[in-house]
Amino acid sequence: MIEFFLHDLELIYPMWLWLLPLPLIITHITPSYRTQQSAIKVPFFAILIDALNISTTQGASQLVATRWQKYLLCFTWIMILFALTKPTLLGPPQVREQIGRDIMVVVDLSGSMQKKDFVNQQGHKISRLDAVKEVLTDFIKTRQGDRLGLILFGDAAFVQTPFTADHDVWLDLLMQTRVNMAGKSTHLGDAIGLTIKRFNEATKNQTSEKTREKVAIILSDGNDTGSYVPPIDAAMVAKVNAVRIYMIAIGDPKSVGEQSLDMQTINKIASVSGGQAYQALNQQELLNAYAKIDKLEPQLYQSTQYRAKKSLHHYLVILVLLVHLLFFAGLLCQRLYLKKVTSKGDADV
Repeated sequence: MIEFFLHDLELIYPMWLWLLPLPLIITHITPSYRTQQSAIKVPFFAILIDALNISTTQGASQLVATRWQKYLLCFTWIMILFALTKPTLLGPPQVREQIGRDIMVVVDLSGSMQKKDFVNQQGHKISRLDAVKEVLTDFIKTRQGDRLGLILFGDAAFVQTPFTADHDVWLDLLMQTRVNMAGKSTHLGDAIGLTIKRFNEATKNQTSEKTREKVAIILSDGNDTGSYVPPIDAAMVAKVNAVRIYMIAIGDPKSVGEQSLDMQTINKIASVSGGQAYQALNQQELLNAYAKIDKLEPQLYQSTQYRAKKSLHHYLVILVLLVHLLFFAGLLCQRLYLKKVTSKGDADV
């Protein structure tokens, strides 16, 4: 227990401890203090000192401190010096995280995302959306220090999760998503527009000096079907706002209609914004796509550790005052007691 306490104790100004032996040095260098006392003059003084064989003094006597006075002086001196060193108790270590990158994950929830053409690691066929959830669960484990957001889109785009550093909450909200929550069609351009808007809002509220990097990961298994803003135009706006877009096209490239993959548009969106495009026909390819994005966008994570400090110097000063009060209170009680006993003895006589 004592070792743990000393381990968490820090002296801010330890140089004051050099003064610990100062009273001893002063005692040996300077002469003792003498006080004058009243004396009785007698004519036979010379005969008296010869008979008693004692030496004479110059009308003064040396005061000698009692044992308890010496203890009190030593204690006071040590406590005052330790108070001057400003002893500080260190609190438990705290970690301050500096977040370096904002990542917005944009997930297509159109009707085709419920198609079960992906195989998980257990060999079971799962829907495209379930495959996305499994891969994203592993992906966020590598994004320590990054803030994640989640946008869902179909007939319209909406924010499921604003930017947050709490990855557990983000993952929980992702798991609550269902196919057709946002409609059955694919408004890809509107989703990109909403992504840019959320990044701009996050930048306005940013308090750190360094601007966070902005990355969007968009998963879709179909082409755009009527967005207010064409996807390529939205990608150009993203480029102006320094938002890199990584496109992941999932599903069967042979599909037709709204579920068909317009790889030309997908590649154009990624290249215009400064990102990359990937095509995932199965869960392994989807996993590989996220692994490549993770290498292209390594986490920008820094953490600083600090410990809260609480100064203890005032407690030492209070302790010295209390000890002095108790000491002098004891002397006062002793004198009162002796006075009472003397008065009683005189009364008996």
